[in-house]
Amino acid sequence: MYGWIWRHLPFGRPGKIIGSIGLIVAAAALLWYVVFPWAEPLLPFDDVQVTDQTDTGGQLGPDTPGGPGGAASPGPGAEPSLGEHDIPYPTRSNNPEPTPSR
Repeated sequence: MYGWIWRHLPFGRPGKIIGSIGLIVAAAALLWYVVFPWAEPLLPFDDVQVTDQTDTGGQLGPDTPGGPGGAASPGPGAEPSLGEHDIPYPTRSNNPEPTPSR
């Protein structure tokens, strides 16, 4: 296929090089502005389904563990009880506590 395209581009070697670059740019523009926007809703990249039932905007509420009247968080050596959809790490901070080995 590429040989057929190369043979049918006009104006000798400089024209073939410029024509090849033009075809590559045209194919990239077609993908970027037509195909990818059409396919984006079909792809799962924005299908994020992480929810936090106790999310109170960063404030500890009465039902939040560690909040007023809430259950205290387990100690450092305790195993947390995980439900079906619980995540075994904190989701409120991007900065984990430093480990003693470092």
